[in-house]
Parts: sequence; structure tokens; C-alpha cells
Amino acid sequence: MDANLKALTASTIDEPVVKKKGHGKCLMSRRRFLLTSGAATATTTVLVTLYPGTPHAQQVPAVVASYPRKLIAKLSELTVDEPLDFTYPDDGSYSESMIVKLGVEAGGGIGAQKDIVAYNYSCTHQGGDLSGTYKGDTKSLGACPLHLSTYDLTRHGILISGQAYQSLPQVLLELDGDDIYAVGVFGLIYGRYDNLQG
Repeated sequence: MDANLKALTASTIDEPVVKKKGHGKCLMSRRRFLLTSGAATATTTVLVTLYPGTPHAQQVPAVVASYPRKLIAKLSELTVDEPLDFTYPDDGSYSESMIVKLGVEAGGGIGAQKDIVAYNYSCTHQGGDLSGTYKGDTKSLGACPLHLSTYDLTRHGILISGQAYQSLPQVLLELDGDDIYAVGVFGLIYGRYDNLQG
């Protein structure tokens, strides 16, 4: 055996084995971390209590959107699988929508059979115009002329196929006698950061 190897082997055999605890070189124990974070939380709470004018202590009220109530159709005028067009919540860009009596119960549907629904015509992928794409046999809207997204109108406008990753915005409806009103929108209309901003 080589003399250097003999010396190395002899020195390592005589040294005590030291076992290291933990994973790597952590300078803070779990207990110290918990105590430090608890102290930081208590200090923040005291400061916010003593100085209520700080931005962290100010209460911001929730903002509830106030959609207009708009008459869009008469129940007696609807025929199964024949959509009627309207604009909602305003007459701005991407406000074109449709109401249709599906003939089968649908999520969010109104009427005796819960089969009357309304949806915005703008594809959620890139705003493609879906007007004229309603299919009565599948109760779907699409395929979008841009990338073929298709939506199931019986299930809150959920995507069936295509590039979109959000459901089609559903116009919320209210029935008052024979009058059907649009009263809100469930989902964000394409091209807007706020449905009430045209």
C-alpha cells in the first residue's frame, strides 16, 4: 500500500465520527423561528392598534356591482332553440348577448322548466363573435370562428372544446309575469376589466 494512503487511512480511523443533525446549515431552530414570528405578529398588532391611521388598519368596504335591470324578452315570445339577441349590461363593445329556451333544464335557467338562459356572445379566449353559432341538438354555442371554442349552455356555459379556459359569461335573468329581465352577469365579459365599464 502507498505510504500516503496508509497515513490517510490511519488518521481517519483514529478520528471520532461526528453525526450532524438536521438538513444542511440551518442557523435557526424551529422553536426560535416560531418565537420570532410570534413576536413579529404581536408587534405588528400593537402598532396597528396604537396607530389606527396607518394604511394597514384602514377598512376598505366591499364594492358590490350594481347592474341595471333591463327588459330583454317576453316569455310568451320564446320558442325552443330559437335565440333572441339583445345587448347587456350596456350598448358598449362586447355587450351582444342572446337568450334562448333550451327545452331542457339548465344551470341558472328560469321559467317553469328552468330552461331559459342567456349568454354573452363574445368568446372568452380572444373575443371571437359567437352570434349565429347556437346548436339546438347539442344545446351549445360555438364553435368560435377564431379557435373553435365551444360552450355548453346547459352547464353555465362551461367550455366543451377549444382554446378558451373560462366559461362563457352568463347573463342572470329574472322572470316577472311574462317579462324577462337581465339583472347581472356571472363571469367577466371579454375585453373588460369590469363588466359595467363599456
